[in-house]
Amino acid sequence: MKRALVSVSDKTNLVEFVSELVKLGYEIISTGGTKKALEAAGIETIGISEITGFPEIMDGRVKTLHPKVHGALLCVRDNEEHVKQLKELDIDYIDLVCVNLYPFKQTVQKPGVTHEEIIENIDIGGPSMLRSASKNYKFIPVVVDPSDYETVIEELKQNGETSLETREKLAAKVFRHTANYDAMIANYLTEKTGEKYPEKLTITYDKVQDLRYGENPHQSAAFYKNMNPQYSLANAKQLHGKELSYNNIQDGNAAIEILKDFEGTCAAVGLKHMNPCGVGLGKTIEEAWDKAYEADPVSIFGGIVAFNEPVNKAVAEKLANIFLEIIIAPAFDEDAFEILSKKKNIRLMQLDTTLSVNAKYKVTNVNDGLLVQDVDDHKLTKEDLRCVTNRKPTEEELEQLLFAWNVVKHVKSNAIVLVKDNMTIGVGAGQMNRVGAARIAIEQAQEKAKGSVMGSDAFFPMPDTVEEAVKAGVTAIIQPGGSIKDQLSIDVCNEYGIAMVYTGVRHFKH
Repeated sequence: MKRALVSVSDKTNLVEFVSELVKLGYEIISTGGTKKALEAAGIETIGISEITGFPEIMDGRVKTLHPKVHGALLCVRDNEEHVKQLKELDIDYIDLVCVNLYPFKQTVQKPGVTHEEIIENIDIGGPSMLRSASKNYKFIPVVVDPSDYETVIEELKQNGETSLETREKLAAKVFRHTANYDAMIANYLTEKTGEKYPEKLTITYDKVQDLRYGENPHQSAAFYKNMNPQYSLANAKQLHGKELSYNNIQDGNAAIEILKDFEGTCAAVGLKHMNPCGVGLGKTIEEAWDKAYEADPVSIFGGIVAFNEPVNKAVAEKLANIFLEIIIAPAFDEDAFEILSKKKNIRLMQLDTTLSVNAKYKVTNVNDGLLVQDVDDHKLTKEDLRCVTNRKPTEEELEQLLFAWNVVKHVKSNAIVLVKDNMTIGVGAGQMNRVGAARIAIEQAQEKAKGSVMGSDAFFPMPDTVEEAVKAGVTAIIQPGGSIKDQLSIDVCNEYGIAMVYTGVRHFKH
């Protein structure tokens, strides 16, 4: 008679799976809570202690770590010496393993969980059995995921055994599973001990979905989430529309990142190709949207919009008149949803964009490598600014300068942003020289540039950008400062009565 070793924390469809194994002539070896669950369902099991001849000890910490278990799992069955040793030691084969692990991830995420409880949920015997059996997948199918139960049972029914191809795929999944598990433990302890950039970086993600394609139709792609996503599109609930695409997710992430810098204020962000085309602030969400749209009604076509307030009927009626890919908001009023859902393809995403949490690190891939850095969550207040010109900015200019600074931080470098009346009026993004970015922003703003303020993500290496600001009618500028030729730009500002403040911080975004 064949024997299956079953020990699981996730008991999804467990009874049905094991019942089928019993019908196929398998004896069931089990442990702890799994054994109780199976016996409660009327399935006879053999306790692990009956196999090892040794009791479970240390509160169950040691129960399967025994030669009668691992010898049975690791025996190479077409090796005569291995088989001979098994017989001499009175060890019987184990022909199938069904194991999944203590819920470490769920334990870490529990409110108020103690370190001691987390440590106790580090599984030792489970990964050991999984690794032993999977190393020997030539002979033993190893099931770690309940979604594979049906495949295994069907093959056993049809052929009396699983195919080598299936066993190999199951083994690969096991090692992905244990690698993921170990990575979570390593990350928890690394963070606890304060290691910021350890000598080995273990990152683990779970698949959210396969995507139709990547940046372009000839590229395949998938979306993954980390262990505990918080302020993330991975947590968004899609209420309506087509599946998200690779570019949708990139743009959506960029939009909600911009909203982070306007907590406590009604904000609307219009975004296209990872750059804001319009950002508006208002006393109401409708006022914020009106300003975001007016900022660039051309570029918003086919773009995405994100709000940090629920979308109401009035806003929905305006949004419905534009072709948009995605709308992200904390909620959609019933009337708003009814209006917007009439558009078949538009994605309506519900996400709490008011959360005051963010990722700690930004990870960027390069060929065969990763760059890891702190997230750029630097905040600036009026008190942090240093005025370097004869004329100081007015209170209204200060408000607009800070707004410009919060937006330019999210624009691809070299970046220049013009702001007026709590809305962006010109955005120059991703240029190889700063004066070029300024000219693009000014051209977009046109007459609105008069009386506006300018934000620059990095210092002015030459006074030419300030000279363009003078011609456009800009009244105040915010920039990091720090160029060896700073005085040239200051002199131009003083000559034309422009106020300029330094932040001492730059915001390059590549």
